[in-house]
Amino acid sequence: MDPAAANLPKWLADLDRLIAIRSHFVLSGNIRDTFLIDLGGSPTLAPVMRALWLRLKQRGYAYFVVWDRVDGISVYPKEAAAQRDASSMLGLKLKEDGTMAASLDALYDVMKRAVALREARVAVVVDFASRISSNAQHPSAEEQRFFVGCEKLSLNAAPVIPKPVAESAQVAAPASPLFNPVVWLVNREQDLPSWFLLDSERVSAHVIPRPDYQTRLAAAEVLAPLMNGHEAADAKARTEFCRAFADNTDGMTLTSMGDIVQLAGQSGVAIGDIDDAIRCYKVGALDNPWKKDYLKDKIRTAMSGIEDRVKGQTQAATKTVDILMRSVTGLTGAQARSGSGRPRGILFFAGPTGVGKTELAKTLTQIIFGDERAYIRFDMSEFAEEHNSARLLGSPPGYVGYDAGGELTNAMREKPFSVVLFDEIEKAHPRLLDKFIQILEDGRLTDGRGDTVYFSEAIIIFTSNLGIYIEGPDGRRVQNVRPGDSYETVERNVRDAISNHFRYTLARPEILNRIGENIVVFNFIVPEIGILILDGMVRNIARRVQDEHGFELRLSDVARAKLIDGCLADLSLGGRGIGNHLEMALINPLARALFTGDYKGRETLTVTDIGERDKVYSVSLE
Repeated sequence: MDPAAANLPKWLADLDRLIAIRSHFVLSGNIRDTFLIDLGGSPTLAPVMRALWLRLKQRGYAYFVVWDRVDGISVYPKEAAAQRDASSMLGLKLKEDGTMAASLDALYDVMKRAVALREARVAVVVDFASRISSNAQHPSAEEQRFFVGCEKLSLNAAPVIPKPVAESAQVAAPASPLFNPVVWLVNREQDLPSWFLLDSERVSAHVIPRPDYQTRLAAAEVLAPLMNGHEAADAKARTEFCRAFADNTDGMTLTSMGDIVQLAGQSGVAIGDIDDAIRCYKVGALDNPWKKDYLKDKIRTAMSGIEDRVKGQTQAATKTVDILMRSVTGLTGAQARSGSGRPRGILFFAGPTGVGKTELAKTLTQIIFGDERAYIRFDMSEFAEEHNSARLLGSPPGYVGYDAGGELTNAMREKPFSVVLFDEIEKAHPRLLDKFIQILEDGRLTDGRGDTVYFSEAIIIFTSNLGIYIEGPDGRRVQNVRPGDSYETVERNVRDAISNHFRYTLARPEILNRIGENIVVFNFIVPEIGILILDGMVRNIARRVQDEHGFELRLSDVARAKLIDGCLADLSLGGRGIGNHLEMALINPLARALFTGDYKGRETLTVTDIGERDKVYSVSLE
């Protein structure tokens, strides 16, 4: 075996091995990538055409004839000797720029002459073959005739040994017969008629995958000298660079790795900071708010801000701030070999309704990005049906609107640095939940168009009411935790119920496993906290009255006491329950009084009493 063949990409090694028995090769998949080629000298990165040429040149091939829809026919390599030989051997009439227009019929004639040529080893490459037909399974008459001709050509061609030729060809006659092949470069195999690939044993199809870890690691070694500070770095730093580069580019092409190195050079990123260049490439942003000093200052004082907005949830706030600190220090997923692709933070807010789960998500957004409205929110009750997943990710190819992308992927593309809130996650269809495995594990998602978006700079928050009610022995919903239970009881019971839901109800323990210990359980609102929430809501009402009507609103002790009795009578609905009763007992009668009365010129207005008759409330003002 030729030693050089051992270092070839698999698709090229397969072609090299089969060229003695196959006349047509269809290359699909990752054909526009660059490929690591080592032919006994220094490893180099080369596009598909050059990679193919470098190997077949070693096998004695003189040149390629290349055809595509735009440029017609040209010769590769673009050298005078190759063009001259191709013109004389194949009858090409090349223009000064080295190209000639050619229809499909003209291309077929060139193929016929090339595959039977005895003067030199040559190949015909049909580039952008996916664009030959707009509908490969139902081609036009001209296209059908062309593909049938190619099928006959594949079956009738025979391997040859070239005759000795003029010295200008510079080809040594090989010892074994090989085909003069036709190589098709397509995006997908289905871009060619299915019968063309299936009905001829001489057609060999190869899907080129994206590079694996070892290939990326070898490519990183080739690209390392182009990084800033490479010469000054010691062997350990260079090794760490290659490992980090290969780890954090999982799923990416070698072309992307080359672009990252170029971006690093333009941005002045040193060899030890390759993660920054990868992040920049993934999300398209040079500025990284996670590394700003002001964010660390904000997080140091975050507890006071959170407790001011989210009352009575000290345990949940503490754990949330811990996770936020972990996100800023870049230690999320540090226990894994490669964790930088994962989201900056993952939080699962669980607990009773109306206790501050969504409010805490807004507060985190305010702390990190300075604007609580900067978060991306999805109400998962809208995705209870499986087909609605197309809204999030985009429709698959062939369906209406597939080229528009999905709501989630488009939003992440626009705002890669964000807090993404999936509200009431338990209401989503179970199959949709499977998509979150990829987000939580790899920090990326591919939409219906095939575009990949990255969540590596986002904080993912799920909210859920799981565990408050569970199914009893008789199949009815029963309350699992109640107001007045200790926080330890609430946390234990809610966590157990969440675990059972993912493990047994959904049969998807892998989702729970990726959420890990990031479940943050909120407690019920206790009366002392309920009073604080009520007072805060009353202040909001007074502020609105001041803005709209210009006078100060006050509550008498009697009115406040009645509001406390009514709003705190049932705390099972949390802050929303308090707000709902406050709207009924104070806001509605106050609005009625302001609408019907004349209070212009007043500086203060005091609610002295609140009355109720037949569930209709009224206020006394003075």
